[in-house]
Amino acid sequence: MIELDPAVLEHATFRVANPNHDPRKPPLYVGMTGLDPETRFERHKYGVKDNAYVRRYGVRLRPDLYAGLNPLPHVEAQHMERVLARELRHDGYAVWQK
Repeated sequence: MIELDPAVLEHATFRVANPNHDPRKPPLYVGMTGLDPETRFERHKYGVKDNAYVRRYGVRLRPDLYAGLNPLPHVEAQHMERVLARELRHDGYAVWQK
């Protein structure tokens, strides 16, 4: 999970995907990887198999929101990515999921 700069909310696509966003909570990117999270975040920032929102607006990792979830088998990680995105949106976060 990666915290994004609030400027990402200037993108209509991001806003439309998160109509119930609580402006007091930071926007987030939820994704999965077989790499350690720090390495994956660096790759996003340097444009290697990146998500454009993370490359442009990625601020920092949020291990407080994914602690205890790593590592997971691939199929379980795919399911957990969707579950986390849904739960975080329900909690008021603006979430982008790949």
